[in-house]
Amino acid sequence: MQKRVLIIDEMHESIIPLLTNEGFLVDYKPKINRSEILESICAYDGLIIRSKTPMDRALLEKAEKLEFIGRAGAGLDQIDLSYLEERGIKLYNAPEGNRDAVGEQAIGSLLALFNHVKKADREVRKGIWDREGNRGEELSGKTVGVFGFGYMGQAFARKLLGFDVKILAYDKYKKGFGDGFIDEVDLEELQKEADVLSIHVPLTSETRGFFSLDFLQKFAKPIYLVNTARGEVISFEVLNEALESGIIRGAVLDVLENEKFDTFSISQKKSFEKLAQRENVLFSPHIAGWTFQSYEKINQVLVKKIRIGSTKQEHNNFS
Repeated sequence: MQKRVLIIDEMHESIIPLLTNEGFLVDYKPKINRSEILESICAYDGLIIRSKTPMDRALLEKAEKLEFIGRAGAGLDQIDLSYLEERGIKLYNAPEGNRDAVGEQAIGSLLALFNHVKKADREVRKGIWDREGNRGEELSGKTVGVFGFGYMGQAFARKLLGFDVKILAYDKYKKGFGDGFIDEVDLEELQKEADVLSIHVPLTSETRGFFSLDFLQKFAKPIYLVNTARGEVISFEVLNEALESGIIRGAVLDVLENEKFDTFSISQKKSFEKLAQRENVLFSPHIAGWTFQSYEKINQVLVKKIRIGSTKQEHNNFS
């Protein structure tokens, strides 16, 4: 009997033939809501998601036949990982699919910040020709600190190699990755040397709010901060305080503490409005991994992992 897969989020159209070619019956329902998922999930062996609906215990308990979840992307913060392990449900994600997009976006945005691209473009359109007021900062010669050396941190670091920078990388859970071009360092050295701090960590109970004012004050020099990871690792309030005091010289923010503007608390609204008035802050709407190419590559990576996982399971059953 063919196994059934439910897709509950918008995906590149290639996902359906890719799964069909692996022998799955696919139901593509990107408009499905949570209550409808709860009603129908019991009939499916596989589930393909992005981040629309939290995969919590209440939902997963209804998934009596579920063998795997495919997360089209990298983040796993909305998934009850301990319950999946308890049930033996496989989890596949696809950070390899959008790592190049994240690396390019991080560097492009940092260069745009250094060279006042947003401000200069706005002024020229108004007939203002201010060269001195838009004098730029060079990336060349700077020390870039990469905090977290998983797929995203590695891609960012590799793409920096042509910019004549010194690259320092710190990862609490990974060792032995220095290669002559990228220096593996401890946290203290990163804080001592970095001119730029680029954050590449998942959202966990440990990293939520990790980048506090106290943490940032330990940097020996004022830094530029790049966050293409998760907004919840640093709050609006901390960003404003660090920018106000000069601890942070400028920030690239692809992610926000809260990305649903209509759910801002009063304090978040006030802090964000203050942040949005700063010329040395560059925003984008969580698009670092969101290119036309990554949209398709994620599917390819994900289905390959599902195929390998299914093959291993069949082999184990046969044995």
